[in-house]
Amino acid sequence: MHMPGHKRNTELCEMGNPYAIDITEIEGFDNLHQPEGLLLSLGRRLSRMYGALSSYPLVNGSTAGILAGISATVRRGDKVLIARNCHKAVYHGVILLGLIPVYCYPQIVEGITPFGGILPENIEEALITHPDIKLVIITSPTYEGVVSDIKAIADITHKYGAYLLVDEAHGAHFGFHKGFPQSAVKLGADLVIQSLHKTLPAFTQSAVLHLNAEELIPRIRKYLAVYQSSSPSYLLLSGIDQCIHLLEEKADSLFEVYHSRLEQFYQEMAKLKKLSLLKRDRIGKYGVYELDPSKITISVQGTGLTGHDLHQLLHNKYQIMPEMEAPDYVLGMTSICDTKEGFERLTEALLAIDDSIEDLRVRGYSVPEEVDHREGLKLEDYDTTDRRVVPIMSPPEIKLLPSDAWNMPSIELDLRKSAGQISAAFLSLFPPGAPILIPGEVISEELIEYVLTVKRLGVTVTGLTGETMDRIEVVT
Repeated sequence: MHMPGHKRNTELCEMGNPYAIDITEIEGFDNLHQPEGLLLSLGRRLSRMYGALSSYPLVNGSTAGILAGISATVRRGDKVLIARNCHKAVYHGVILLGLIPVYCYPQIVEGITPFGGILPENIEEALITHPDIKLVIITSPTYEGVVSDIKAIADITHKYGAYLLVDEAHGAHFGFHKGFPQSAVKLGADLVIQSLHKTLPAFTQSAVLHLNAEELIPRIRKYLAVYQSSSPSYLLLSGIDQCIHLLEEKADSLFEVYHSRLEQFYQEMAKLKKLSLLKRDRIGKYGVYELDPSKITISVQGTGLTGHDLHQLLHNKYQIMPEMEAPDYVLGMTSICDTKEGFERLTEALLAIDDSIEDLRVRGYSVPEEVDHREGLKLEDYDTTDRRVVPIMSPPEIKLLPSDAWNMPSIELDLRKSAGQISAAFLSLFPPGAPILIPGEVISEELIEYVLTVKRLGVTVTGLTGETMDRIEVVT
């Protein structure tokens, strides 16, 4: 129940010997940076399928598309409006171009940790306050499948003369069936970046950039040549070609079967008594405009278990590998390549775990030591029955622009002793990689406590240094 979207389903996705198609820009095989033949055709097929003005296959992942999109729409030193839960690739673009970021915060959803959506009225308020904003960047859907009101946000963005870039990395499957949300490509966004490999049958690192602003075409082409390898993988390009061909031929039937399996799964999940799922009853609240059913978010709130506990139970006892664990939930990712058996196994495992939670809460329960990297986490040490680990979303104190802090001299300090210092590093919970601390921001006691808490609960925090990952770079 994790990426990539092809799920290693060799019955549906078969390519033969990969060495036979790993070539280079020889005659007849075109050039990704100056497409005139089959790669030009691939881009046109992508744009027809998704309804974009033009589309560009990516072999450096959505990261390359995000960086190229930002570079094409702004000039160095411009002001940009960023949803605070954007992927760190967005912030890398801010640093590279010396941009001035203004932040918009997603809503906090009652009773579960994953963020809600971005409110259109908050976008408008920011654009009124900062009329010199050139670009608005949001993530929709989120890692957990929360979709914001893209149409309203696009209309507001254009009203104030800015471009809208939507990181739709987790929404490449949108628009192929009425049971899934519509893609931002058709809702007014100027640039949309999708990771084909996340939710469709394509190789890891395969992505696409969709463009709906004709005047940006020359700049997009220029910057894609900067951010993509000069030796693009034809294995990845061939995988994109096969993915698109499969959808051209069988999208209707594949998505109909897939959606039917998801519906059956959610019907069975209505039997859960202690575990709970993020479901459509959240739509219309907390900025949640739509919800992608392909993302299975399983909350352990009120059970006495942690997300790490559930993750390890699924992995070790039921041989099911989820995509991600958070302090109080686990995320499973599905696609058209998941089998009937796979859904049945997940259903049976969750129902069995739900029935046995009272037994699991007995003092002394812990995951097997050989797979626990946190010195034998025991439930009694971190009883989360009545506690929710709420993400930090209060506005940080900003002392320096990210680009200035990134390039200044820095030293490493013990995280526990870094309160009041200016960060020279990103800290992110991974996955999905949305920063909780950005270079130039003051490190607060609240953030230190949060990082230490989520680390104890088994969540990976990237950006720390030292042998035990307990140090942080700060500006000198």
